[in-house]
Amino acid sequence: MTKADPPLNPWNVFKVTCPTRQVLNCITDKWAVLVVGCLLERDRRSGELRREIEGISQKMLTQTLRALERDGLVRREVFPSVPPRVDYTLTPLGRSLGGIVDQLREWSEQHIDQVLQSQQRYDKAPDKP
Repeated sequence: MTKADPPLNPWNVFKVTCPTRQVLNCITDKWAVLVVGCLLERDRRSGELRREIEGISQKMLTQTLRALERDGLVRREVFPSVPPRVDYTLTPLGRSLGGIVDQLREWSEQHIDQVLQSQQRYDKAPDKP
């Protein structure tokens, strides 16, 4: 390797011991993807997130926000008021993930008809495994 060569990347998500798997587990969780996507639009309070993301329980929302905060993707800001106001916002790292999440949302919305048709064909096939 010469001085001009870039350093080799020590991370490999395909290795069971690689810590990148922990990050991958977090960012591929459906609730995490939905929270990041929702926060991409604007900062929100917990109640707003819960109303916007149908089907998420308060417990799951809290766990997801904590995990995203721990990973440095979401920032929690408490404002001194009665009752205290807590806002959640994406960090710069979270915003960089937000672009990818938004692309996934767009792909899902553009291709859902094809996926549903494929599922119906598969389910009707007599010779499926």
